Amino acid sequence: MNAAQQFKLSGVALPKDALGMLEEVCEHFIEHSEVQRDGDLVVLKNQDGTAGIRLEDGKLLIDLACTTEETLQGTRVMLAEHLFYFAGDDPLELTWSNPTTLARLPNIHEVTVVSAEDVTPRMRRVRFSCPDIEPFTGGDMHVRILVPPKGRAPVWPGLQENGRVAWPEGEDELLVRVYTIRRVDRDRRELWIDFLQHPADGVATPGADFARDAEPGQLVGLLGPGGGDAPSANSILFIGDESALPAIARIAEEVPSTTRMKAIIEVADAAEEQPLATSGSIDIRWLHRNSYVPGSTNVLAEAGKEAIANADGKTFVWVACEKEDVRSIRKFLKSRGHDRKMMYAAWYWERN
Repeated sequence: MNAAQQFKLSGVALPKDALGMLEEVCEHFIEHSEVQRDGDLVVLKNQDGTAGIRLEDGKLLIDLACTTEETLQGTRVMLAEHLFYFAGDDPLELTWSNPTTLARLPNIHEVTVVSAEDVTPRMRRVRFSCPDIEPFTGGDMHVRILVPPKGRAPVWPGLQENGRVAWPEGEDELLVRVYTIRRVDRDRRELWIDFLQHPADGVATPGADFARDAEPGQLVGLLGPGGGDAPSANSILFIGDESALPAIARIAEEVPSTTRMKAIIEVADAAEEQPLATSGSIDIRWLHRNSYVPGSTNVLAEAGKEAIANADGKTFVWVACEKEDVRSIRKFLKSRGHDRKMMYAAWYWERN
């Protein structure tokens, strides 16, 4: 543990199945942190701190140590939200040594819409003015966007005693969705977020609706940033669909000039292709979903596996797409013994 990690907090979780929850923690966080396991002890590590979770007498004993008070509170929220998610409908008690309630979460940033434009027929970009741009200039790429109801002053979320977010309800309920920050413009103090516009098939698409109707001057909140660091490797293989395109484009834009990249990207058709600017080199293979033979399945996953089979062990494999495709590719990577530190495989959506 780093000596700089002076902010500490402990907690106790009492789930219905403590061992099962510990397994869930290991499986999920391996994509977001360095996960170390020694029997009934799991330690999650990143550059800002550690989270130790130990199974004992049907309980999970939690010890957090972080570099700042803000990071400590953010880690507590993140872990609490995940534990309750893993619990599902089963009961879960979670208590902390310092059960603080906050009227407002510390990492909420108020931003305003500058403009909105269509990048492709199905991808709309919203630019936000962000007075405090510095928290977004690091490697973390994901945020929760918080959209207040139109015509009402925003009520931002706080913190419950159990560490979970206290979301406003009723007339103050927020639209909450997770998105990738497409670009950070430090000079203009602007953030770009790209929103996929879904086809009209009767499914609610509130995030896409916000982007379609966004107006200059509209106030929203951004909670974060967190997760999704760009890989540090000389060779990168991207496998993703349009939901991953903003992240792929940003990583390609920010890598050093010595980086060699290949990408397999599935989109609806040629109109959804985007040029990927980079100072490195990139070879892109576009897959057009609308041209597939009816009944075709797992086309992206199979193309990704073929590319992985032709890559060497020094290639960082970055995967983000539908849940079952990610699981299939992750299983293939494991079967080949691909170095865990040289891969990222996260699902961004799930088929109904």
